[in-house]
Amino acid sequence: MFELALFEPEIAPNTGNIIRLCANTGCRLHLIEPLGFDLEEKKLRRAGLDYHDLALVSRYPDFEAFQLAMEGKRIFPCTTKAKRFATDMSFQAGDVLLFGPETRGLPAEILAQFTTDHWLRIPMMATSRSLNLSNAVAIITYEAWRQVGFEGAV
Repeated sequence: MFELALFEPEIAPNTGNIIRLCANTGCRLHLIEPLGFDLEEKKLRRAGLDYHDLALVSRYPDFEAFQLAMEGKRIFPCTTKAKRFATDMSFQAGDVLLFGPETRGLPAEILAQFTTDHWLRIPMMATSRSLNLSNAVAIITYEAWRQVGFEGAV
């Protein structure tokens, strides 16, 4: 399935929602520190509705450790700065979808490590800035999963 990565996530309920998404889609979640919350935080558990036991979650002390763990995989930074829609990408099982923190998105120094043809975005109205992180992760995850025929779904 797919690898979902959150770079320095800040809001516990968003991460809880994404844990639940991972449990329901078979994706693995990768959290790149520092986190803006404690993984034991009540808001995270409530949003995840105890799905954290059904999801595979890994933590990394920094981006370099995460990159080492993902070596050989295609990584797609998801950013409002991208020109390419996520729906225009041909996804493959094992691809990594990388998302930035809620208040600022992926920093320029992280984006610069990837060619812009790998940067992906979600279409929005011209007057919109961004979507909620857990909504954005769900939209792109389901598009990627759709492309591989909803592998494993019932």
